[in-house]
Amino acid sequence: MRPAPLTVSGAPASALAAGDPVVLVAHGSRDPRAAEATRALARAVCAARPGVAVSASWLDHTDPGPTAVLRSLAAAGHPRAVLVPLLLTAAYHRRVDVPEAVAAARESGPPIDVRVSDVLGPADGVVDGALLAGLRRRLAEAEPGRFDALVLAAAGTRDPRARGSVGRVAAALGAELGVPCRVSYASAAPPGVGAAVSRLRVEGARRVVVSAYFLAPGLFHDAVLAGARAAGAVTVSGPLTDAPELADLVLRRADAAPAT
Repeated sequence: MRPAPLTVSGAPASALAAGDPVVLVAHGSRDPRAAEATRALARAVCAARPGVAVSASWLDHTDPGPTAVLRSLAAAGHPRAVLVPLLLTAAYHRRVDVPEAVAAARESGPPIDVRVSDVLGPADGVVDGALLAGLRRRLAEAEPGRFDALVLAAAGTRDPRARGSVGRVAAALGAELGVPCRVSYASAAPPGVGAAVSRLRVEGARRVVVSAYFLAPGLFHDAVLAGARAAGAVTVSGPLTDAPELADLVLRRADAAPAT
């Protein structure tokens, strides 16, 4: 259950390689633990590539927002920036909220060229190995022992394409660990984690564990913990937060961000 060593290819030439600042944009939560997790990831990204300025921002509930951060960078004389959405699916927030925030930053003040990367979840249908390695790390830290089935617990979305991307992560994680893996959602779509755990146990699984497909702690992760335990799950992993594999993925997404 120890995460396998991750081989990372050299970073491609990009605006980031030239020293442009990186802006991380998270969904945001009323739970202060979520904001602290985003700040911890920003620190981990800074540590992984010294010399790159990294700022955290949030779409809701926590300040500053990405528009304010981009305007501040432009006012400080930065002609370019790379924005990395800290999202696990390319649903509404990536398709609507992030572009609107970038457009608002360009409407007033000094000009700034903003490159927006892919989300951290599957891009073009491909599940990144670093994302899987981070999930395996957190699962190993939960000390599950031997298990014969797995539930990937996600936040939830009504977007069928986004749910499809979660399913691809579940299939890839289950294949790596050699066990059946079902998806569950904390909101917006069935099944809930308790139902997913119970179904696997009805099908004959004796020890079911839950992998939390979350970037930060909060109410959803708390609900997953409670539901999984009530259904008889062996353990639930912690959110990805500042896992080194996640920091690596952020940097590679930033390196590959397309020109505008």
